[in-house]
Amino acid sequence: MTGRSGRESLLPSLRGWPGWCAVLAALVVVVLGTLYAGDGEPGAVDARVSAAVEGAGPSWRKAALATDFLGEPVGAAVLVVAAVTGCLLLRSPRAAVLVVAGTGTAVGVTKLLKPLVGRTIHGDENLSYPSGHTAFLTAYALVVALLAAGRLGLGRTAGTALVLGAALVAGGAMGWAQVALGAHYPSDVLGGWCTALAVVPAIARLAGRTAAGEGGRPALNGTGRSHI
Repeated sequence: MTGRSGRESLLPSLRGWPGWCAVLAALVVVVLGTLYAGDGEPGAVDARVSAAVEGAGPSWRKAALATDFLGEPVGAAVLVVAAVTGCLLLRSPRAAVLVVAGTGTAVGVTKLLKPLVGRTIHGDENLSYPSGHTAFLTAYALVVALLAAGRLGLGRTAGTALVLGAALVAGGAMGWAQVALGAHYPSDVLGGWCTALAVVPAIARLAGRTAAGEGGRPALNGTGRSHI
């Protein structure tokens, strides 16, 4: 062990993170943004997917609204505060910073991309690509899963499965809600999902390098493998 406390074990183990996945996600964001730049109508695939999702019936609307709330300012704040509080209780301030930085950056990137892409829905003033709601919940799930993988000392395969699984479930749930409520096209939510996949690993790696620089070298877990 180094001089650093085991309190920082919540910081994510990135050794198992597939960097190529983040690069591919960024490429998807760019391709979709270019394809739908300045558009105000759903694409052919968008129309088919939207019809299938909206055909689920009104009984699912409450579930969609509840999920959508998690991406609204109040709901998002509750999630972030809960995660930050948990990190502080576990005496891991860097993990708390990662929660805020990861989710905040993902949402910030979507806000920057929307006017650049200029895609609209339900009128010229409603910018839709990429979905900020989907980016937020996906980023939140990614950060929490990364921190959990680091704290539990999961190996490469298990850690990657946990992180990608969490991103898929969270992004899929919010994406479904956005399409079901008619707030976004399916390609918008895909863009939001990929935005989080591209941004969060970069923020986490930056946090890891900063921590390593401050401590001289990354903290090691019981197996001698770095947590960052």
